Amino acid sequence: MGIVVQKYGGTSLGSLEKIKYVANRVVDRYRLGDKVVVVVSAMAGQTDSLIDLAKDITKSPDPREMDVLVSTGEQVSVALLAMAIKELGVPARSFLAHQIGLKTDSSHTKARILDIDVRLINKALDAGEIAVVAGFQGVTEDKDITTLGRGGSDTSAVALTSVLGADICEIYTDVDGVYTADPSICSNARRLDKISYDEMLEMASLGAKVLQIRSVEFAKKYNVPVLVKSTFKEGTGTLVTKEDVTMESAVVSGVTYDKNEAKITLLGVPDRPGVAATIFTPLAEENINVDMIIQNISADGKYADLSFTVTMSDYERAMAIVKKKGELLGASDILGDIKIAKISIIGAGMRSHAGIAAKMFGALSKEGINIQMISTSEIKVSCVIDEKYIELGTRVLHDVFNLGKQGDAIV
Repeated sequence: MGIVVQKYGGTSLGSLEKIKYVANRVVDRYRLGDKVVVVVSAMAGQTDSLIDLAKDITKSPDPREMDVLVSTGEQVSVALLAMAIKELGVPARSFLAHQIGLKTDSSHTKARILDIDVRLINKALDAGEIAVVAGFQGVTEDKDITTLGRGGSDTSAVALTSVLGADICEIYTDVDGVYTADPSICSNARRLDKISYDEMLEMASLGAKVLQIRSVEFAKKYNVPVLVKSTFKEGTGTLVTKEDVTMESAVVSGVTYDKNEAKITLLGVPDRPGVAATIFTPLAEENINVDMIIQNISADGKYADLSFTVTMSDYERAMAIVKKKGELLGASDILGDIKIAKISIIGAGMRSHAGIAAKMFGALSKEGINIQMISTSEIKVSCVIDEKYIELGTRVLHDVFNLGKQGDAIV
């Protein structure tokens, strides 16, 4: 008898009928003899509705109070799913973050897990109960409620899998695995049977919405195999695991895009030591993550233009900080652009193959798509382009690297 951790996202719990369906799936697994822990997100749309309520009160909601508000969505889900399981004649018990001691740091809305006390969960499992755990939420040492960021239930599930010593973490969602591209854009996108942690990390950070990036980081660190499957369709899904020889044989594994990007440019700042720190230190202090950075030096070496990207959710806060610091530095102008997107190719095999970036640039150039910024790593190449070209660019790159298959992708 092993321990299985299953996670169900909001789309899997979008109605009472779906909650009952999930309850039947969980009970079926329980009756096979496994100890079952279920991690759940809020019902589809509920978190967004709570965010809208906050924004109706204030344009700048306090992060601490936002966590108190949005964490309630998972409380509804765990209670309803536990009730549905009990209705099927199987004992179940719901748990919130404070009950299992899921401790985090104090970074509200983006908290990181520090520790989990699984004694209550193990007690429930030993008593033959199904443990239904609220994902996404945590609690600080000072008993403040925190949340782990959008998609944070994935991280909750992976962390519990590691601490409980479970064999696998099964992530159930509205897609049947990880694809070579967004099937809504590339009809011949192919489902991957396996993908490495590193490739999945890049995909998650570059726009793929299947898994939260921090859940993949956690899985890689603690060697937790993660199986992504569809809640409503049978299939083998995609296993996220350690890299192996078959994965390395594929030069490019997938194409991703991210429209949740904004670019900020400072023109004519002095080219001297400490300027970059003046800009980026206050951004870091506000937990604003900076992605791509490009700096161009003037011919006389006296001035520089500095461009970088942030997420759309951080754009307004970042602009306020940059305008303040830019004025102190004497920048000639500060520009913002929210009509950009990032397109990327990812593949473990890129480590040992030359010319991949050139092939990508050439394919985009043939379609008249201008590249504004470039970022690379061992297994990825990313370009910032005009948002209006993102679908065309995705299809072009998917085709040029022969990632498709005959027939339509099933989602």
